[in-house]
Amino acid sequence: MRVMKFISLAVIVVMISALAVAQQAPAQAPPAVKHVPITNAPSNSGKDMFSSYCAVCHGKDGTGAGPAASAMKTPPTDLTVLAQKNGGKYPGAHVAAVIRGQAGLASHGSADMPVWGPLFSSISQGHEGQVQQRVANLVSYIETLQAK
Repeated sequence: MRVMKFISLAVIVVMISALAVAQQAPAQAPPAVKHVPITNAPSNSGKDMFSSYCAVCHGKDGTGAGPAASAMKTPPTDLTVLAQKNGGKYPGAHVAAVIRGQAGLASHGSADMPVWGPLFSSISQGHEGQVQQRVANLVSYIETLQAK
């Protein structure tokens, strides 16, 4: 009789252990940002440049919910509230400085977020006028995303 109780108890313990192991989800690797070479989006279209360069992190609507956002160490900025956070005035000069990497922000230039100024210079073969046009058109497009 004692042997029967021992075997029954052992079977119950094994079944509970197996059930607990089966319910545990397999460990998933954290999402990672895939770095790819920059493409040459048209410099005359802020919207096209935003779609090519910014939307992957900031989302097509600029709210910071792009497909790569979950893999970033720091969540992407919600670009739709820049004016709201600046007393209702869109901070265009500051946005341009961030894009060019001149604002000293950690997000632009970290392993997650590139500094666009030098990248724009590389695809423009160093033509500063074209870099300025790219930045200005991108800044203007981001202004259209501001929450009303």
